[in-house]
Amino acid sequence: MVSRSSSRMFQLLQGHNQPAGERNHRTRLVTKDGHCNIEFGNIEYSNQFAYLVDFWTTFVEIRWRFVLLLFVAVFTGSWFIFSLLWYWIAKSNGDMAGQNRTEGHIQCIDNVNGLTTAFLYSLETQTTIGYGGRALTGHCAGTVALIVIQSLVGVFINCFMCGIILAKISLPKKRAKTVTFSHTAVICLKKGSLCLLIRVANLRKTLLIGSQIYGKLLRTTTTPDGETIILDQVDIDFMVDAGKDNLFFVCPLTLYHVINRSSPFFDLSADTLPQQDFELVVFLDGTAESTSSSCQVRTSYIPQEIQWGYSFLPIISRTKTGKYRVDFSNFSKSVRVTTPHCVHCFEADVDQRNHNNHSQENHNNQLKRGIDNPGFQVIDIHDSVDVTTM
Repeated sequence: MVSRSSSRMFQLLQGHNQPAGERNHRTRLVTKDGHCNIEFGNIEYSNQFAYLVDFWTTFVEIRWRFVLLLFVAVFTGSWFIFSLLWYWIAKSNGDMAGQNRTEGHIQCIDNVNGLTTAFLYSLETQTTIGYGGRALTGHCAGTVALIVIQSLVGVFINCFMCGIILAKISLPKKRAKTVTFSHTAVICLKKGSLCLLIRVANLRKTLLIGSQIYGKLLRTTTTPDGETIILDQVDIDFMVDAGKDNLFFVCPLTLYHVINRSSPFFDLSADTLPQQDFELVVFLDGTAESTSSSCQVRTSYIPQEIQWGYSFLPIISRTKTGKYRVDFSNFSKSVRVTTPHCVHCFEADVDQRNHNNHSQENHNNQLKRGIDNPGFQVIDIHDSVDVTTM
């Protein structure tokens, strides 16, 4: 029987052989909002207990609906468990109404006459409400010990649940929601080189300190030995005009990757790009200035989301009052520009221009040197030369 992981691998191989128009979103490993589209199957039963050992991370990462359910269940459960203990003490000691009490009976708990009143007393004790209607008499050592234990357990539960809620609220991935990438990438000329461009913007005015950008190209490759490697990763270097590390991320930045002979995009062209099967994952790491928490923002681009021969529209302008304004309506918009059809064509044109410039330079240098006539012989000059008239 074929396992789930094997069938998943078979689907990825099918997606690799499908035309571009037949691929769907399931072949994308990282979604546009940064979630990973991956599942784990056939995990050993013993390894599943690792989630319970690392219970703090498990509780922080579960969904809010389960956190709220855990919140209600833990508090209600603790109140009910201790109410059973209070009920047992009151009943065994004969403190309830209707029980036969002897002369000289020493009562442990006042006004606990049933399970309902025992539950109310447990709730009032753990939440430190203390209405005053139900209380300990102080004559029984067991009740004193139990109220101390319940108070300590209540404090522990309060700290634990408050810590989980605070940790979930302050998760770094929430800060990553305010960092956005352009919906598409473009390929055009930049500074005399053919480059792949991506835009990224920080929607908050607080900075991301120590920001670093990098990319991974995911594709299915086949080794010379015939082994098929799914999700083979290749490093993609991205830069900005201000450098690569420690970016001043106060306004939207344009990341660019130079497509040269060392780039995995070197063999692409405007015609072959849509038929490719790869995924470009872009990462941005930084530290939030306000919370000092590290966060990572990621997105991905498939070949159908990369526009060849386009350039992003400008979005930064300066107002009359001297402020800089960012127009996010043009953040992902692009315009067609003149771009070489392929990298080989671009390099061939550059080599041809360099050769022509070199030939023209040699010709000019030859004209400047004049005609070789060391013997000062009278010769006929048929080529036109520049003559300066005094």
